[in-house]
Amino acid sequence: MLTLFGHIARRSLAIAVLICYAYQLRYFIASHWKSRKVHDAGPLRDYAVLIAARNEAAVIAALIQSVKHQSYPASHLDVIVVADNCTDDTADIAREAGAVVYERSNRQLVGKGYALGWLFRQLESDHRSYDGYFIFDADNLLDENFVLEMHKVHNAGYPIVTGYRNSKNFGDNWISSGYALWFLHESQLLNRGRMHSRTSCMVSGTGYLISQDLLERLGGWHFFLLTEDIQLTAECIVRGEKIGYAERAVFYDEQPTHFMDSVHQRLRWIKGYFQVFKIYGEPLIGRLGKSGGFAAFDMLMSYLPAFFVMLAAMAMGVGMMALNIAAAGNISEALTSIGLFAFKSTIVIFALGVYTMISEHKQIYMPIRKKIWCCLTFSIFMFTYGPIAIAALFKQVNWTPVPHHVDTSISAIKRQQNVKA
Repeated sequence: MLTLFGHIARRSLAIAVLICYAYQLRYFIASHWKSRKVHDAGPLRDYAVLIAARNEAAVIAALIQSVKHQSYPASHLDVIVVADNCTDDTADIAREAGAVVYERSNRQLVGKGYALGWLFRQLESDHRSYDGYFIFDADNLLDENFVLEMHKVHNAGYPIVTGYRNSKNFGDNWISSGYALWFLHESQLLNRGRMHSRTSCMVSGTGYLISQDLLERLGGWHFFLLTEDIQLTAECIVRGEKIGYAERAVFYDEQPTHFMDSVHQRLRWIKGYFQVFKIYGEPLIGRLGKSGGFAAFDMLMSYLPAFFVMLAAMAMGVGMMALNIAAAGNISEALTSIGLFAFKSTIVIFALGVYTMISEHKQIYMPIRKKIWCCLTFSIFMFTYGPIAIAALFKQVNWTPVPHHVDTSISAIKRQQNVKA
């Protein structure tokens, strides 16, 4: 009887995983078989690069310089920094680098979303108007053609566009490489597949462009949850606004290298997912079956199901163990089931890491030995999401900044490919 119960439970879990993620096979096929449309630049537009920075003196000058060196005409591109609750000389360094700087002090409403909302109000009161706004974190770096490539997709009719997210400290350790591989997977498998499937892409953190027209349709900037990027994505999908992806628009950000910094960041992300789905879950479900319904389904499936599938797997293992002990004092079947699930999950995650590493190898500037090591440790990084997700259910989470220290340049990142392992 217990064997039958275990068999049914495992089959049910496998079916749940299939329902949640089988549709992404469409993105895999589309990203490889669909032709890549090359967009024309079209008429020039005026853009502002907006940077929310809190105590980012170590890295902000490099970002501003990478903006100043864009192939897009400088006369159509302003750099504007909101120095948010800074206690260092971020504001002075940004001004010296050529940015317009606004200084904000508010210890109650903290976080990137609040800082951007305040900055948009300041720009409006100062009568600064642009066709669109690039949103960056201070630790980012831009490839010289980033703005031009984003502009092309924007001119093709997308009111919001996200870029190709790479990492400037990819090979520092297993934590930074875990983040980096996942973000490349989001960019080049998911968002590229979505773009080629003509459904909406998704914004992830930073490195995106939002038009002034869209901001007006949305009623201004009002994205203040712990994950303001996911909130913005959900709002756009509910309203039927399609997000584009510019795969040739490459930017880099810095990943955490200390485990507790990573824990705090991912706690905020997962808590933010809960906040978003509490507000937008019902409207997204209501969108199903209508125009843009597939994007709504994608949004619903992309975040929370993985968490609940993991909880179901853990509950199944504990339940099997308890039943076996109650029936015969034997826990071997339960342990075998748990071990088999963990092994299969490890293989799947490892394969995902290897596929991403191979498909994006030209954009990953590390020696081959480091690349192999990053693939081997990717499963470990992804499994650490389990206890973090469970903690997020019960823990009060507030926005806290992640420290950034990697002061480098695009050319320095690309030279790493030639360094011996």
